[in-house]
Amino acid sequence: MDEQINKKYLANKIFETQFALEDLRQIVRQALPTGMSDEQSARFSEIVSGLGGLIEEIGAKDGQTQPVSIVGDLMCRTREEEFINIQPIQAGGRLTPEARKAVIAYGDGYSTCDNCRKPFRLDKIEKPSIAQFHTELAEFVGMDQARVVPGARRGFQAVASTLVEKGDTVIVSAFAHYTEFLAVEGAGGVVKEAPVNEDNVLTAESVAHKIDEVRKESGKLPSLIMIDHFDYLFCNEHDIYGIGKVAQEYGIPFLYNGAYTVGIMPVDGKKIGADFVVGSGHKSMASVAPSGVLATTEEWSDKIFRTTQMVGDVTGRKFGIKEVEFLGCTLMGAPLLSMMASFPYVKERTKHWDEEVKKSNYFLNEFLRIEGNEVLSEFPRKHALSKVDTTNSFDKVAKTHKRRGYFFSDELKKRGIAGEFPGATRSWKLSTYGLSWDQIHYLSDAFLEIAEKYELNIN
Repeated sequence: MDEQINKKYLANKIFETQFALEDLRQIVRQALPTGMSDEQSARFSEIVSGLGGLIEEIGAKDGQTQPVSIVGDLMCRTREEEFINIQPIQAGGRLTPEARKAVIAYGDGYSTCDNCRKPFRLDKIEKPSIAQFHTELAEFVGMDQARVVPGARRGFQAVASTLVEKGDTVIVSAFAHYTEFLAVEGAGGVVKEAPVNEDNVLTAESVAHKIDEVRKESGKLPSLIMIDHFDYLFCNEHDIYGIGKVAQEYGIPFLYNGAYTVGIMPVDGKKIGADFVVGSGHKSMASVAPSGVLATTEEWSDKIFRTTQMVGDVTGRKFGIKEVEFLGCTLMGAPLLSMMASFPYVKERTKHWDEEVKKSNYFLNEFLRIEGNEVLSEFPRKHALSKVDTTNSFDKVAKTHKRRGYFFSDELKKRGIAGEFPGATRSWKLSTYGLSWDQIHYLSDAFLEIAEKYELNIN
């Protein structure tokens, strides 16, 4: 192993250096086109002279440091620098270096609008290449047209508000995310849940049965089927291709919820049989929150992406091709540019999904060596996110430990691991997504070390 480093020290020193550079940047922003004032020049030189010392301190790799304040008591977040982070909703949203650079360069509120020209719509901007990005995004998920939205939930909302009338029924999974419920409720619809089987998996048969049940009760078909590929409770894989066929057989529009798939594994909406594909940028596309994707086929694009027809009664004003469901323009600035900057990497990583699943199963096989540990998700895993149970292992230790369940968090933190729910020693979730094999081996060994320390049996 290479020489030891103090990750907390390095993280703080790097932030100090970045902030010094941002202070330089601010002076440049405020200077006149003809040059700096004497005061600005003196301050610029002062900051530059301090940078050498900061770089030397970074090179030392270790030392004493304090947490770095951004302003007041708003401190820097150093979780990703200090720890192996297994928090399930954060793994796929870690920014690439390119995305972090995009945030620095495009953080200003309307930064994407420098070159907005007729027809004055976000997805038509060519510099930066936002228009081309939208085209590539649709191709990426196997659909015809795509828009960026402020999170997957806004994709659900756009589809529901277009297709669902008051009193209409929408079929969702019994494991559906709460935002799917809210999208339907906001449109005035009614949710009906298709139950999962004894393996916590939703089948095509269950969805078909629910459709027949709704038709028998209401006299008409549901207006929409909205199903997660992998759910957020157990992250089990559901019969999405079978459900796509059922939707086509009944002639019901089908929304594919790819919050845990689009951006981390290959997704082809048309092969699935989906009419709409929704993804989460900040959950699975290495993008700043809030960000997401809504894609559809040509058949539905005119409805979902309908443009305003309203005319002002006094002024006679019209608003061109502004899209109603997105209030004209949607995702802009740092969230959009971070998604664009990460996109080449995101496209490439989806080709290596099998390797991510292999890492997940390697870790869980080691995890299961600890007597009493269980995997509550379907196993072997088909995803990097899993629900586990440590009631008969680490929770037994928690019952007599003075720190109760927090002993486990303490032990993981000592080993540079974060992201488990603090104090949880019964059922909880984790994700190994994006970890290197070295990190996977380290993570596995850490769990075994903790078990050994507290004299739990290891097979």
